[in-house]
Amino acid sequence: MQTQRVLDEFRNEPFTDFSVAENASAYRDAVAAVRQELGREYQILIDGERITLSEKFESYNPSNKTEVVGVFSEVDVDAEALVNRAIEAASEAFKTWRNVPAAERAEYLFKAAAIIRERKHYFSSWMTFETGKTWAEADGDTAEAIDFLEFYGREMIRWAEPQPITPSPLPEINSVEYIPLGVGAIIPPWNFPLAIMVGMTSAAIVAGNTVVLKPSSDSPTIAAKFIEVLEEVGLPKGVVNFVTGSAATGNAMVMHPKTRFISFTGSKQVGLHINEQAAKTRPGQIWIKRVVAEMGGKDAIVVADDADLDAAAAGVVSSAFGYQGQKCSACSRLIVDEKVHRPLVEKVVELTKRLKVGQPTEVDSNVASVINKRSFDTTLSYIAKGIEEGGVLLAGGTGNDETGFFIEPTIIDNVEPGATIEQEEIFAPVLAVIKARDFDHALEIANDTEFGLTGALYSADENRLERAKREFHVGNLYLNRKCTGALVGVHPFGGFNMSGTDSKAGGREYLLQFMQAKSIAKKI
Repeated sequence: MQTQRVLDEFRNEPFTDFSVAENASAYRDAVAAVRQELGREYQILIDGERITLSEKFESYNPSNKTEVVGVFSEVDVDAEALVNRAIEAASEAFKTWRNVPAAERAEYLFKAAAIIRERKHYFSSWMTFETGKTWAEADGDTAEAIDFLEFYGREMIRWAEPQPITPSPLPEINSVEYIPLGVGAIIPPWNFPLAIMVGMTSAAIVAGNTVVLKPSSDSPTIAAKFIEVLEEVGLPKGVVNFVTGSAATGNAMVMHPKTRFISFTGSKQVGLHINEQAAKTRPGQIWIKRVVAEMGGKDAIVVADDADLDAAAAGVVSSAFGYQGQKCSACSRLIVDEKVHRPLVEKVVELTKRLKVGQPTEVDSNVASVINKRSFDTTLSYIAKGIEEGGVLLAGGTGNDETGFFIEPTIIDNVEPGATIEQEEIFAPVLAVIKARDFDHALEIANDTEFGLTGALYSADENRLERAKREFHVGNLYLNRKCTGALVGVHPFGGFNMSGTDSKAGGREYLLQFMQAKSIAKKI
């Protein structure tokens, strides 16, 4: 493969402006095209061989719950044997893939990015159907996937260059090289089914590793479409192996002695289980497994008494209800100084009530369904709990699962610090409003959580902004802007405490999670 070319400096993929008639028409055409493909069956892929199993499961459209998006083989029925086969294939492929020059590995990513860019609305439309993403949310997801491919490709080329070291006082030639780890288990989430899945997978393989990819059973079709792209660019067989299943499949991947690392994004509960299982050494295992875990958040926006309330209200509503609050970075807590509580909350409620709940296939829908029936039921129980514990319902609070799993954007005021909905991640369009006595109290409430992913502060006081930099304990802090919308390369993403290992996806050090340094000294 020819790999020699001059690369432009990385630039983030622009978002689509759907107010332009041509762009809106193109997205509608993509929706119509994807609709014609709904219900197809997809196979697993091991060592370049497509395999159909007798047991199946279906992926459904959460906004139209009887509509089948894709049909998949259920690896759980024989997870140990099938996962072993996939890991053995990845192990064999690793023997050659690890020696492929970094620039050549990166070229596969660049070619995949070009294909996705060319078919951007097609990939976005799959997310509209399979995960209930509105046009803008799906477009942002696809743009981020392109960014990950372009960014990690460039970063691997950079890491493959001679690295700076201190000159030796001895007559030696010294160097440090970064080499891949081995076979990885890639377990991405459903909420960014293209971007995070692509980022986790591409980072691992561009670093020279081979992987077994198991997407969420709520979003397997989108992953299958990415596998088709990898086949189209000619990625060697066995480098990415694709299996579909649930807990049994994931456990088999995590516990296999030849699994060198696990890259996981998802809930705290599952992440801690994976970390625990990965820490156990099993027969035949010759390494300590590395775990890259990005988990949950209970993210807060703090609004001080000197804040621009219009800007704060807009940022809160966007952060809380974009993609139905189903982002680990979403604002689920609004902590506001009691002196501006009433005027701010009035603005937040007013903006929230303007949001249109509807089918994500329609351009004017702002809020669509939550991902599945379990999420729907759990969210309504949290809303009831919030009111039971003394919260005051200001907006929303109801759901309708007649056609899909729709929940009105919900605001609960007068939530006490320590209350259930102030502490536990809901992952749905539910905003808890907490009054603080002053700025000190607001920071105290914001940090009183087991998580530490994103947070934001609205204030005109530079001293307060500086104090937030020091004391607001989150991995991604935003000042006078919303707490969602991290851009690859611009906002390296990852959190503290129970939010995960702070691996900083989309940052310049992220690829180090998938490599190890080898120091080489040659006497002269």
